[in-house]
Amino acid sequence: MAAAPPPKADELQPFPPKEQLPGVAFCITSPPPWPEAILLGFQHFIVMLGTTVIIPSALVPQMGGGNEEKARVVQTILFVAGINTLFQTFFGTRLPVVMGGSYIFVGPTISIILAGRYSNEADPREKFVRTMRGTQGALLIASTIQIILGFSGLWRNVVKLLSPLAAVPLVSLVGFGLYELGFPGVAKCVEIGLPEVFLLVVFSQYLSQVLDFGKSVFSRFSVLFTVSIVWLYAYILTIGGAYKNSPPKTQVHCRVDRSGLISGAPWISVPYPFQWGAPTFDAGEAFAMMMTSFIALVESTGAFIGASRYASATMIPPSIISRGIGWQGIGLLLDSFFGTANGTSVSVENIGLLGLTRIGSRRVVQISAGFMIFFSVLGKFGALFASIPLPIFAGMYCLFFAYVGGVGLSLLQFCNLNSFRTKFIMGFAFFMGLSVPQYFNEYTAVASYGPVHTGARWFNDMINVPFSSKPFVAGLVAYILDNTLQIKESAVRKDRGNHWWEKFRSFKKDARSQEFYSLPFNLNKFFPSV
Repeated sequence: MAAAPPPKADELQPFPPKEQLPGVAFCITSPPPWPEAILLGFQHFIVMLGTTVIIPSALVPQMGGGNEEKARVVQTILFVAGINTLFQTFFGTRLPVVMGGSYIFVGPTISIILAGRYSNEADPREKFVRTMRGTQGALLIASTIQIILGFSGLWRNVVKLLSPLAAVPLVSLVGFGLYELGFPGVAKCVEIGLPEVFLLVVFSQYLSQVLDFGKSVFSRFSVLFTVSIVWLYAYILTIGGAYKNSPPKTQVHCRVDRSGLISGAPWISVPYPFQWGAPTFDAGEAFAMMMTSFIALVESTGAFIGASRYASATMIPPSIISRGIGWQGIGLLLDSFFGTANGTSVSVENIGLLGLTRIGSRRVVQISAGFMIFFSVLGKFGALFASIPLPIFAGMYCLFFAYVGGVGLSLLQFCNLNSFRTKFIMGFAFFMGLSVPQYFNEYTAVASYGPVHTGARWFNDMINVPFSSKPFVAGLVAYILDNTLQIKESAVRKDRGNHWWEKFRSFKKDARSQEFYSLPFNLNKFFPSV
C-alpha cells in the first residue's frame, strides 16, 4: 500500500483537546450581574418544573390521591429540591447542578403502590397515606447506600478507575437515554410541543446571527421567551374552545386548565417532616429501593462529569464526586422525611440548560433553589407555573438532553479514535446500553411485568430496574471492558485518555481543583479532600 503524501506546512491540524470548555460566558466561580443572575435562576426553576410535575402526576392517582394530594406532593418535591440543591452547591460537588426528582425511582414506587397490603384499603385517601409512608420507609433505608459509599470514600476508589473512554457512553446516555421523554412527549400535543422546539432552536441558535442588538439576551433567556409565547398560545387555544370536543387525554395534554394543581394547592403551606405520618418498613421494598439508589448514584456520576464541562471547570476529582454522592444520599434521606414519593438525583435537563445559555455559574443555580423554596411555600403561585402543559417541557427536553449527550461525546477528544480497542469498547458499550434496556422495556410494555418475574416483586425490581437504565448498562459495560482489556500494553493508557485526567485523580495535584471544588467557610481545614 502506498504511503500517504507528507502533509503541507499550512495544512489544518486537528483541534487540540481542552481541559476546560472554552466559550462559556460565566464559569462556575464567576457570577453574572445580579439582575441577570436572578432571571437565569428563575429560568432554571421553570426547567426543573417538568420532572417535578410529571412524576407526581403519574404516581399520585395510582396511590389513591386526588388533586389536593398531587399539589401537596409537587410542593414537597419543590421544597426538598431547593434544600438539596443548596446542599449540593455549597457542600457537595459545588457544581451548578439542580437536585430534583428522578425517573429511575418510579418503577420501585409503582411496585410499592401495587403491593398486596394496600389493595384492601377502601378509602382512597387512607390508601394514599399508607402507600406514601411505605415509600418513605424504603427511601430512608435506600439513602444509606449513597451516604456510606459517598462519605466513606469507597465510591472515590471506583471513580479513580474511570477513564475518558469509559465515561463517554455513561455521560452520553445520561442525556440521549432519555429520548422517550423528548419527541414522544411533544407528539402528545403537537400544536404546542412542536412550536416550542422550533422557537427554542430559533431563539437560542439563529437570532444571534440575524440581529445586531441583544444577541446574548435571546440565547441566554430563550427558555423564558419561548415558554411565555407558547404558553400564551396554548391559553388562547384553550379559551377559544379548540379542545371542546377533543378526547379527555388530548385535553389533559393540551389545555392549560387541566392539571388540577391550582385548584388543589393551598395559598400558603410549608412542607414539614413526616407530614403524612411515620414511615413504614418492608424488607423487600427496601432492597429494591437500595438497588435503585445505586443506579441513581451511577447516573449522577455521569451527570456530574457533564456539568463540570459546561461549568468550564476542570475534570471533577473522584473525591469530590464521592462527596457529592454522599450529599445526594442526604437528599434521599430528606425525601424520605418529607414524603416526596420519589428519590433525588441530578436534574439532567438543567445541565442541558447550562450548555444552552453558556452560563455555568454556581450562584445562578443557588438562586434557582431560592425560587424552588419560595414557590413551594406560596402554593397557588407555584402551581400556576407548574400548570404549564407538559408537551412544552418535552419540547425543551429535545434540546437539553441533546446537549448532555453531546458533552459526553466531547470527551472523545482525549481518546485515540484510531485505536481498534477504542472503537470496540465505545461501540459495544453504546449498543448494549441501548439494546438491553430496549428489551427490558419492550417486555414490560407487553407483559406488564419485566423479564425477571418471580413471586417476590422486590427481587424482580432488583434485576429489572438496573437493566432498564441505559446509562447504567452502557457505563458498566465500558467500565469493565476498559479496565480488563489489554491494560498491560503501554500505548493503551494514552489510547483511553488516562494521561489527560491523571492530574485530576487527586484533589491536590492541580491548583484549579482547589479553586473550583474547595468547600466554603474554610471547611476544607476540617473536611480535607484527597
